[in-house]
Amino acid sequence: MYKLKNLTLKSVLERSADRFPNRIALSWVDGHQNTYNEIKNKVQEVSLFLHDHGVIMGDRVAILAENSPNWGIAFLAITTMGAIAVPILPDFHENEIQHILNHSACKAIFVSERLYGKLNIKKGNRLRILIDDLSIIPPETTKEILKQLVNDGTKEFAKLKESALRIAGIFSNDVQEDDIASIIYTSGTTGHSKGVMLTHKNLVFNAVATLRIQNIIETDRLISILPLSHSYECTIGFIIPFMQGAAIYYLDKPPVARVLLPAMIKVKPTVMLTVPLIMEKIFKTKIQPTFTKSFLLRGLYRIPMFRKLFHKIAGKKLYRSFGGKLRFYGIGGALLAPDTERFLRDAKFPYSIGYGLTETSPLIAGSSPDLTRFRSTGLVLPDLKVKILNPDPETGEGEIVVKGDSVMKGYYKDPERTREVFTDDGWFRTGDLGIHRKNNYLYIKGRLKNVIVGPSGENIYPEEIEAVISENDYVLESIVYEHDSRIVARIHLNYELLDEVYNATKSSDYKMEKIVKNLLEEIKRTTNSRVSQFSRIFSVIEQIESFEKTPTKKIKRYLYTN
Repeated sequence: MYKLKNLTLKSVLERSADRFPNRIALSWVDGHQNTYNEIKNKVQEVSLFLHDHGVIMGDRVAILAENSPNWGIAFLAITTMGAIAVPILPDFHENEIQHILNHSACKAIFVSERLYGKLNIKKGNRLRILIDDLSIIPPETTKEILKQLVNDGTKEFAKLKESALRIAGIFSNDVQEDDIASIIYTSGTTGHSKGVMLTHKNLVFNAVATLRIQNIIETDRLISILPLSHSYECTIGFIIPFMQGAAIYYLDKPPVARVLLPAMIKVKPTVMLTVPLIMEKIFKTKIQPTFTKSFLLRGLYRIPMFRKLFHKIAGKKLYRSFGGKLRFYGIGGALLAPDTERFLRDAKFPYSIGYGLTETSPLIAGSSPDLTRFRSTGLVLPDLKVKILNPDPETGEGEIVVKGDSVMKGYYKDPERTREVFTDDGWFRTGDLGIHRKNNYLYIKGRLKNVIVGPSGENIYPEEIEAVISENDYVLESIVYEHDSRIVARIHLNYELLDEVYNATKSSDYKMEKIVKNLLEEIKRTTNSRVSQFSRIFSVIEQIESFEKTPTKKIKRYLYTN
């Protein structure tokens, strides 16, 4: 791999523009295709624009917008001039957005028209830039006025015709590897948002290390569907392909099936990143029901030989629907359900599981598709140290701790919480329990905070019980937790499948209610027959609505377990 001058995003931009000037960099699926040279010019233009409006090195600049080519341009413009990008997840509540802007003391914000209504225009006098066309939004502009201005086409970015000498002057301040590049406010399952400070070196080191386990090349094409404001998509779905000269495509609408499927046929992506819930839903609602339509099929599906054959046939069809050129389908952000992973393995689908946290920029472990191991999150990244803190002498399980250049600088304005997550000798505590095998493969057992201590001191991992529950055809999602010293499961069923199966009997609402009750009892019995005695479920609760989730589609457990 062509070496970078240093591990900064400025060096990444310069190297990519130099090596791949005329290749497609960032593009809409149906729209203008920006080359790497065009991206560099636009980045410099926006950096100059920010500089002329008072943004200097170290200032914080927020980005509140959906994925787009201009998101990447804004991020690079902020970071390559030495300012600090503060990406905000589009799903955040207005109050949380206001808190982030105030806490980070942002001097400016790039915002999309769709999300502009989430800003309190009466609070703060920061510069506001419409990311859609990179134009200034005048003070006191309401959402309605902004929409009218956009519709009228009266807004236009003030083009700066600058001399090469002035550009060189603005960018003469070299960005250092240890300078903060981004502050990412997390939205975790515990409900407490923290500002994670990631340096240029954190992000670029993680990108370089990841490329050593799965290479990306200049002919690769990626459709971006996860929020760029999350470190997973930002590092692996943006910085890495940008570093390698690949083409990244964006959708101008939410990635629902009717939008995504035609886009995949058109782009024929070779690389995609996703979270477990997406593939689990595809498997549970579209693929698995085809194997359970009749008594005969259900019987055959229970036989491993036929199950593998069915999975292989369905997998080929799924692969074609993704464009037929996919060579890497990355899954991260949470544990993948065992039955879904078994389908992917049987189908020889080019999937890979990754593990990491925002605090580690993000990847800690992963692998190429041909090196995956069932239920493992892959190999620990090269040049990253991982060990198990206080491992159980019998099982080897313990808290995963990490050391290396991917690990964050700390939490912004929060030295106390920063101290809490580091050991005395500098290891970052992930809060995840796992096993690190001698072959360097990492296996995640669950979150330390979720562990239930049994009556005789046994460690009970809710995630393992949930994995057993999820293997029932009628279960879409579940959480397991402790209530009044007993283990409780809350389950969201596949009501679409229930209707389809039982509709033929013209069941009344009363009868359907009874069917659901019996099903929940059956799930409880089956699960309890497959787990240890101390892990058995005491009661099952029906969760009628889908669980509320974080932007990376993890269930916000604290909403249901407190």
